[in-house]
Amino acid sequence: MWEIVTAPLQLQFMQRALIMGLLTGGLCPLVGAFLVVQRMALLADVMAHAVLPGVAVSYALGIDALWGALASGLLSTTVIHWLQHQTRIKVDGAMAFTFASFFALGILLISWLRPTQDLEHLLFGNLLSVTGQDILKTLVVAIVIGILIGRFYQPLLFFTFDPVGAQALGLPVSWLHRGLLVGVTLTIIVSMQAVGVILVMALMVGPALVGYVLANDLRGMIVIGAGVGMLSSTVGVYSSYYLNLPPGPLIVLANTVLLVLAVLGQWWRWRKMEKDKTTHTPCNASPP
Repeated sequence: MWEIVTAPLQLQFMQRALIMGLLTGGLCPLVGAFLVVQRMALLADVMAHAVLPGVAVSYALGIDALWGALASGLLSTTVIHWLQHQTRIKVDGAMAFTFASFFALGILLISWLRPTQDLEHLLFGNLLSVTGQDILKTLVVAIVIGILIGRFYQPLLFFTFDPVGAQALGLPVSWLHRGLLVGVTLTIIVSMQAVGVILVMALMVGPALVGYVLANDLRGMIVIGAGVGMLSSTVGVYSSYYLNLPPGPLIVLANTVLLVLAVLGQWWRWRKMEKDKTTHTPCNASPP
């Protein structure tokens, strides 16, 4: 039994994959929880695809993809905000339009610029090829985002549940919103190496949804979501070793199983409470 756990760790690339999976699995729900509570989970998918043009240009110019992806991701949110507030287009239409436009532009740039680096892993992830530099970059982003969320947790909490009230109290709502978007963009960028653009939304939203089902407050939701994300990543990495399958989809499927179990558990608990309530309800006395 112990050999099942230690055998994959004999390989250095599996060690790096497991460390990267734990980092991304804990980081994604950290920011994803705020998107879920704000009912903006789809924004993670939009931004995950919107960073593709910036990444393609960065690779073609030979600079760090982080900067191009950050610029492209923030530009996409600016476009969504402008369309929502300066036109009659609603937020769902603005996000759908931005999603399609930026993703199409990214595919076009990949075909036109033909960057020397293979960009296929951006779509589907390549966790088994991460380097020490990738892990260090992810660790730095995770530490910075964790510190900032801990420092500004109360304003973020107020802004998340009542943005109008937060603005009325004089809180820097615009800065909180922009800071959250930057955190989402950075999280997406460093997580693309693990699961790719296609699956990064599932890793960001899925564990947070498990926390949403099980927890009673936002703090508990973040803690549970981070734990679920790390557990899913561990299961996915080990499964990829023994099944000889890519780890990215396995991580997401492991999270899917945990979400289904959480929902079924809550449903069973609700049914039991309803049954107990019916059983202990006293019968009305019959009239004389």
